[in-house]
Amino acid sequence: MSPHAARRGRVRRSAAVGLPLALIAALAVAGTATGRTTGGHGEARVTSTATLGDVPLGTFSNALLPGTVKNDRGVDLGGIGSDLYPAGRKGEFWTVTDRGPNGQIKVDGKKRRTFPVPGFDPAIVKIRVRGDKVKVLSALPLTTSSGKPVTGLPNQEGRDEAPYSYDAKTPLSYNPNGLDTEGLVRAPDGSFWLVDEYGPSLIHVSARGKVIKRYVPRGLKLRGADYPVVETLPGVLLHRKTNRGFEGLTQLPGGELVMAVQSPLALPDEDAGDASRTSRLLRFSPKKQAVTAEYAYRFDPVGVVDPGEEDTSELKISSVVAIGRDKLLVQERTDKAARLQAVTLDRKANILGGKWDKSATRPSLEELDDPAASGVPVLDKRLVVDLNTIDGVPDKIEGVARVDGRTLALINDNDFGMSDGPAAFDKDGRLVDSGTETTVTYVRLPRKY
Repeated sequence: MSPHAARRGRVRRSAAVGLPLALIAALAVAGTATGRTTGGHGEARVTSTATLGDVPLGTFSNALLPGTVKNDRGVDLGGIGSDLYPAGRKGEFWTVTDRGPNGQIKVDGKKRRTFPVPGFDPAIVKIRVRGDKVKVLSALPLTTSSGKPVTGLPNQEGRDEAPYSYDAKTPLSYNPNGLDTEGLVRAPDGSFWLVDEYGPSLIHVSARGKVIKRYVPRGLKLRGADYPVVETLPGVLLHRKTNRGFEGLTQLPGGELVMAVQSPLALPDEDAGDASRTSRLLRFSPKKQAVTAEYAYRFDPVGVVDPGEEDTSELKISSVVAIGRDKLLVQERTDKAARLQAVTLDRKANILGGKWDKSATRPSLEELDDPAASGVPVLDKRLVVDLNTIDGVPDKIEGVARVDGRTLALINDNDFGMSDGPAAFDKDGRLVDSGTETTVTYVRLPRKY
């Protein structure tokens, strides 16, 4: 157990239950006892925790798209913690998986990205939280225009990591349709908007899971996708760090979308991105099908977000939540800590189309030690809650949803129970589960945010 886990007093246990073999809507899952509540009325506290039990990934996937997963290698459904969005009824949420089980193994001193279940197709999953249990109500597989799985495989050789089998020995094929889905919202017409790390891209998906259109940075030149691809996002986003594209997504009351780049861009190079504390938020109009604003967002120092951590490159934005007209909660996190900041999208802070969108600008936005002192209109922010100080909040929170003016629902990414390295699978190629479960945690704040 990590020092962070010990400090929070987190308790986990496996909750395997029998799995109905009928419809996907009947997939039931069990959970753990409620998380420990601490603090008085003047402190933020966990009020309940529910856990997703064991559902074999092959059973889940093949119920949606028969025959797509031939061998799930003992992996259970997980990874649905990429985002959390209210589904209307009390305790019901839309969630989304990421690209599927994946890890890293070093071969000859270099890390290779593994895809143990390459047939897995990312899915939008509707869940119900009741008591200490999370139940899967339904799921939508993401498909191309012709109804084929998009898969979670990387798109482009030379830009994305090369995909390998579970043991990192056998190269797999790239797939221009592949999506590493993260943030999610549901539009009033029943369709969905998602963001993706590969492009990075914004994806419009029908109410049945079919990709309507994928919006990517200008100059990406993605060829061969079985759905429309439009180059409409700022070209500077081509400098996204590997596995650090778009992660957060929210919908403002007027219908516009706000998406967050997970980490500072690698501009002009990876070292600059790793050292930077300045990331970007983008505003997108579905009506205009275009980005309408871009903002500079400044992280707190990594040691403030996660006391004891010294690596600035660990800073990420995984969730943004609309809390009013032009107002957001922005989650700053590492894998072991998270804080929520209240931010107002000031029109005067719009940097879209200016010199900071030009890749040749030196110093780049990411290189500035003090962007505000250099004339950059950095967004103001106010700390709402430090989740790291609340007992019962798990590590790696990626999805945050608003329940009411004082209550938040949080979901973690359990990485499908995977860990990195050759020990992730046994001699028979079966997963050695990490024991980390998918949980939905309710947090009550002492005052409205």
